[in-house]
Amino acid sequence: MSVSESFKTYVLEQLGRVRPDIRPRAMFGGVGIYAGDRIFGLIDDDVVYLKVDDGNREAFESAGMGPFQPFGPGGEVMQYYELPEGMLDEPDLLRPWVEGAVDVALRAKGRKKTAGTPRTVKKKR
Repeated sequence: MSVSESFKTYVLEQLGRVRPDIRPRAMFGGVGIYAGDRIFGLIDDDVVYLKVDDGNREAFESAGMGPFQPFGPGGEVMQYYELPEGMLDEPDLLRPWVEGAVDVALRAKGRKKTAGTPRTVKKKR
């Protein structure tokens, strides 16, 4: 993963036109993109990827976009899809893609996996 400083700056400026709470965080040579405390996007090799689930994946696939594969074709597939080309330049077109990805991140917060359910212990009488 690598990201040029100029591309990172450009992406953050464009996303900031859509949402004021955008912030980056370096991760594994790439950049995580946050809205508040929720990660909703990634930048890797100067490509922007947004978080997907069943609620917004079809829009990405209909636009011909595919998933982020950090280890190349045939490797792990992450639930982040490439942002269609040209979206960053048009805030009105970009807004629904970003808001959809932020919504996915918020929904994911409620689906955190737990280690197990606590057992109920009955008291002896």
